Formats: sequence, C-alpha cells, structure tokens
Amino acid sequence: MRKAAFLDRDGVINIDHAYVCRREDFEWVEGVLDAARKLYEAGYALVVVTNQSGIGRGYYTETDFEALNVYMCRMFEEAGAPLAGIYFCPHHPEKALGQYKVACTCRKPQPGMILRAAEEMAIDLSQSILFGDKESDMKAAQAAGIPRRILLGKDGLEAPQTTDAGTGVSRSLATAVAELGL
Repeated sequence: MRKAAFLDRDGVINIDHAYVCRREDFEWVEGVLDAARKLYEAGYALVVVTNQSGIGRGYYTETDFEALNVYMCRMFEEAGAPLAGIYFCPHHPEKALGQYKVACTCRKPQPGMILRAAEEMAIDLSQSILFGDKESDMKAAQAAGIPRRILLGKDGLEAPQTTDAGTGVSRSLATAVAELGL
C-alpha cells in the first residue's frame, strides 16, 4: 500500500476558465508543478480526481479531454512529478445529455473516483491527502476516509474560509506544500 496526494484539476492545477478542454486554454496555477514535484519526492503518488461535466453537457468529448491529459501528463513528467493516474467523472444528474445524465457515485462529493483509484493502485487512504478548491472535494475525501484534506483558494488566489474542523486551508497547492514542510 502506498500513500497518494489526490489533486482536483480545475482551480487547483489550472486556472478554472470553465470547461477547459484545449491546451491553448489551459493555464497553470502558479507553482503547481514545483509543489507536485515536492509531493512526489516525499513519496506521494500523484492522482488527479476531477469532475468533468463538460463532457456530459456536450461542450467537449472524452477524446478532447484525453488529448489535454496527454499534454498535462507530459508537463508533470518533465517537472519530475509524474502522475500515477487521472480519474474523471463526465456525469451530471440534471444538466448532462444522454448516457451522461445520471446520479452516479463518481461525481464529487461522492467518493467513487477516489475509491476506484485506491483499489486500482493499492493506495492507503488513511495515509493520503486531498487538495481541492471546493467543499465537494472535501466531502468526497472525507467520505473516502482521507483524514488530511486541504481546501485551496480557487486558482491559487486567497485562502478560503471553511467551517469543517477537519479541513485545512491554504491559498494554493504551492503554499500548502510549503506549510506542510515538504
């Protein structure tokens, strides 16, 4: 069993420009690749868990999403922070089309993506951490049994407020990793 650092994508890894699906629209949050490298060097498997209802809404395809993942993975690899996996949920219970219009167990705040990653990659969730920019990220992590949850400021801006005593807060992934002493 290994520990993982679960990372939300939009708002944590990249600036959330709403339904980002093309490389030219993908803008990195400052310091994210260096912070990911430090997490990797500290022994964390890096796993992206991201809601992608833009697929279900018909704004872009799974092929478009996968093409952007190739670019993102290459950049993480070049930074010395290879991604162990990317898990995504294309569903939405109300606003999706066709087969994607379902109330699933993978869309955060449900823990399905995290639990699937843990099973497929032999991850010890009790030793893992999740970084996200929404309360739904924190709820998914809590439901999955991840004790360390850090709510980040959207797009690496100011630290958010939270009322959940089990959730830490930080401005960005870079500041959170520095605060963890990594």
